[in-house]
Amino acid sequence: MGKPTGFLEIGREDRSYEKVAERIGNYREFVKDPPAEKVQAQGARCMDCGIPFCHNGCPVNNLIPDWNHLVYKGRWRDALSVLHSTNNFPEFTGRICPAPCEAACTLNFNDDAVTIKSIECSIVDRGWTEGWIQPELPVRKTNKKIAIVGSGPAGMAAAQQLARAGHSVTLFEKDDRIGGLLRYGIPDFKMEKHHIDRRIKQMEAEGVVFKPNCNVGADITAAQLQKDFDAVLLTGGAQVPRDLPVPGRELAGIHFAMDFLSQNNKRVAGDTIPAAATITAKGKHVIVIGGGDTGSDCIGTSIRQGAASVQQLEIMPRPPEQENKPLVWPYWPLKFRTSSSQEEGVERDFAVATKSFEGKDGHVIAQKIVRLEAGKELAGSEFELKADLVLLAMGFVQPRQDGIVKDLGVKLDARGNVQADTMTYQTTTSKVFTAGDMRRGQSLVVWAIREGRQAARAVDAFLMGSSDLPR
Repeated sequence: MGKPTGFLEIGREDRSYEKVAERIGNYREFVKDPPAEKVQAQGARCMDCGIPFCHNGCPVNNLIPDWNHLVYKGRWRDALSVLHSTNNFPEFTGRICPAPCEAACTLNFNDDAVTIKSIECSIVDRGWTEGWIQPELPVRKTNKKIAIVGSGPAGMAAAQQLARAGHSVTLFEKDDRIGGLLRYGIPDFKMEKHHIDRRIKQMEAEGVVFKPNCNVGADITAAQLQKDFDAVLLTGGAQVPRDLPVPGRELAGIHFAMDFLSQNNKRVAGDTIPAAATITAKGKHVIVIGGGDTGSDCIGTSIRQGAASVQQLEIMPRPPEQENKPLVWPYWPLKFRTSSSQEEGVERDFAVATKSFEGKDGHVIAQKIVRLEAGKELAGSEFELKADLVLLAMGFVQPRQDGIVKDLGVKLDARGNVQADTMTYQTTTSKVFTAGDMRRGQSLVVWAIREGRQAARAVDAFLMGSSDLPR
């Protein structure tokens, strides 16, 4: 694959960013797209490695060596066809996936991995620019009606696959716009929302009916859904955030990360937020609790809002600077990483836990913290940080269990997720299926797309007796 000696002759050269001072003044994407010839050169680095471990690293099992080779040869449209054969929305994953495929790249064992994520993004972006991406209409209609509840990446992927199989698909979303956490959880500086809007138009042309502002379980009952549709697929997210039950938690100024992020995304989209409900970091000393992607998004957003300072706290110890590749490759390594948002200006502290929040006139003013050693509090290590705004970004524990989940009577697993296996995706309730974070718990957009596609095949087989849709 690629040029036989490419990995020996060409070094890794990934996409670059706009300078920090330029990008923090707005919410636009700031990744600089490389010219086509540079992308082709990076495709040439893909080795004829015999066993492409990148396939195993990629949850949607992208045929990575194939489209790397096609890009190297300048066959961009063929590369797009191969890319779309496993991934409905590579412009999403090409922007916000952490790229476990690159960690699994054979070249990464003792060198720098192929720039798989960047090549993927270049392929699909060129596809849109050239007009190669068009609606794909079904050959025949089946007269089967399917309801999908939740319009995140799992729901969108399933809806597109099922519509292309000829089914009548209605996608319900409780929010005012389609996209789930892609729309309201991912900041625009990481992925602008016109990428979602383009896919919505394509899917509408393919026959998908979108129903935003429809809270299934309230605006339409579970019984009505089961009566009107031949199958129901639940693809809501893991929307219950992990809380921090310590003294002072009730103080004003302490918010869940998603409340902060979704509000800012609505503001960027042109919505007006009432002053009394506004959560802003402007001029404030911000503390972000949680070291993952959501915490990083809070950092970038706080900086763009004009925070006086931003501090990020992580309960886990600081990871090593470099992983032991012979020990962990091709699996996702634990190592110290710095995100683009963290590069923009944040103080990071590790192995710390919150003891309490202190307030004045009902509003948080400080956070009392203790250091940890081997998971235990270190005596005499207590200290205090000034805090005007605290954002809880410690992940999500399960889907919301009231409303449609309760009304349908589906069984939950030990973690509170909707129970279903990864072959049939069927719940314990007749003709009701589930996929994505609602089934597997908090995860990546690429896993959501995979589960949406696989669930679509399962629903198609349930309705038709067999399915030609890929898994």
